[in-house]
Amino acid sequence: MRWAVVTFGGTNCDQDAYYAVSGLGVDCDWVWQKDGLKKNYDAIIIPGGFSYGDYLRAGAIAARTDIMNDVHTLVQDGSLVLGICNGAQIACESGLVPGVFTRNEYPKFVCRSTYLRVETNESPFTSLFEAGEVISVPIAHGVGRYVPAPLSGSQGAPDIAFRFCDEHGRSTPVVNYNGSHEYITGVFGSTRNILAMMPHPERACDALLGSVDGTRIFRSMIDYCEHR
Repeated sequence: MRWAVVTFGGTNCDQDAYYAVSGLGVDCDWVWQKDGLKKNYDAIIIPGGFSYGDYLRAGAIAARTDIMNDVHTLVQDGSLVLGICNGAQIACESGLVPGVFTRNEYPKFVCRSTYLRVETNESPFTSLFEAGEVISVPIAHGVGRYVPAPLSGSQGAPDIAFRFCDEHGRSTPVVNYNGSHEYITGVFGSTRNILAMMPHPERACDALLGSVDGTRIFRSMIDYCEHR
């Protein structure tokens, strides 16, 4: 089993993601975007940051690079893709998941611990959770408001992985820190081997950081890859 963490110009959470998954025993490569994906990776992580400085639109330039063609090819073969924060923006912009992550409703960067409700455990990313379980994962973004603008030709509502909630699992306006539609902060691709999430699970993998809930996202992925 081998995973890849993709680095673009402006990526700044790649080392965090690498540390989180390699600490779980995963053989993981750092891959510079210009080098492409030359191996059949079981999982690809597109981490957070500010790819290409967000000069056009968050994730828009990175989404149009050659390495994303490699990602699309591996997805069709069943590999997992986890897009985190800027990686989630890239996943939307490249058509891996529907909708868009856009400027926060209150246009200010927000960095804080949050509670998320797991909407399903029937996915490669959430199989080690209980449906409806409340977990703690931090956010850090200024462009994180999810809007379900379906891709051309796609139908139906987004397939939701996580919503913002309080510690009791209730979704109310006070916990909707970026104004996302229906509190959505994590969505799947059409075949559920893609997850785009705005919160940072790699920052919830050590008790010193206040939560280890993010570890189970990566362990769910490992379990899926081992049994695939």
